[in-house]
Formats: sequence, C-alpha cells, structure tokens
Amino acid sequence: MTDALKRLSEEGVAIWLDDLSRKRITSGNLAELIDQQHVVGVTTNPTIFQKAISEGDGYDRQLSDLAARKVTVEEAIRMITTADVRDAADILRPVFDSTDGQDGRVSIEVDPRLAHNTKATVAEAKQLAWLVDRPNTLIKIPATEAGLPAITETIGLGISVNVTLIFSLERYRKVMDAYLSGLEKAKERGLDLSKIHSVASFFVSRVDTEIDRRLDELGTD
Repeated sequence: MTDALKRLSEEGVAIWLDDLSRKRITSGNLAELIDQQHVVGVTTNPTIFQKAISEGDGYDRQLSDLAARKVTVEEAIRMITTADVRDAADILRPVFDSTDGQDGRVSIEVDPRLAHNTKATVAEAKQLAWLVDRPNTLIKIPATEAGLPAITETIGLGISVNVTLIFSLERYRKVMDAYLSGLEKAKERGLDLSKIHSVASFFVSRVDTEIDRRLDELGTD
C-alpha cells in the first residue's frame, strides 16, 4: 500500500485522510501517516467527530472541564472539534510551508443545519476560522443553493473553502462561478489572492456505494 501511495503522490495526487481524532493526534499516528503514507491533508465532518468522541477516553478531561463550566452542548462540540483541527493543522504545517500552501491543510465543516441559510453559514465560517486560527485551515461549506453565495462571501473574506456535497456537473459549474466571484471580492478588499487555496469535493463515493450495492444484489463480483 505504501508503494502504491508513493506512486500516486509522485504522479501529483494529493492523498488526504478522511478521519481525525484526539488519539490520532496525541499518539503520533497522524504524524506517522504524513511521514510514511504520504498524507498531505485531513478532512473532517460531524460524523467523524461523533465517532471519535464516543470512542475511548481521549476527550474525558476536556469534557470534564467543559461540563464544569456548564457550557452548552453546541459550544462544547465547537471547542472540542476546533481544538483537534488546530492541533492537526500544526502537525501538517511543515507540509503547508514546503508546498507554499498547496497542501498541508485541514478541513472543518460548518454546522450542517445551516446548509440552507446563507448568512448563518458565513457567520459560522468566520467563527470557525477565528477559533482554529491557522492559515492552513479549510472551512467546509456545502454546495447548496444557499451555500453558493456563502462560498463567495467566505472566500471574499480571505478564508479558504473546501466546497462539499457536489453531485452534478451543473452544480460544479456554479461552484466555480462562486469561487471566482469570491476571488474578485477578495481582490477588491485588497487581500492577497495567493493565500486563498480552495478546493471542491465532487462526491463520487456515493455513486461507488450505490454501484457496489446493486452489484451485490446481482451477485456479481
């Protein structure tokens, strides 16, 4: 597997880890994957963090402190997830620096419940970027109708975005337009466009899953 990943990396494929946990960070596993498995980025989502928090005792001390402060569940989740993303971003910082910002980034997703609220999505993106406070952070925003103008405005503020939940070529074109409009806004504000490295995630995995299911039903290997 390592050789295969090495060949992919040499061909210019950016290998990302679709997972993150406190254990991966503190055990040195993430650093090992970067060093030995050619991982150059990490992406997260609420499901990944739910699984991480529910397993093991890595979050017990922080949860105890948050409970003592009587913070809300939403605030507790935000503090836990941004702490993990911040630490992961620090681990990936050498990759970020050596590639001039092309790689070495970590994604954190806005609250999915805001997917159809442009103003709230932008506010959440700004808050997450402020809390993590690392230049190699990507704020993940879904490509919903409300998400498109949020993408433009967030990029226009100089915040790099990972656009997610793209399921069609038509929507992908709209995402590209939103990205370019965001760069125009950033330029108007006098921001350095070379610091904005956004990505768009086209969801082919869902298609793969559906094809596998149908093949299983047909009894085809």
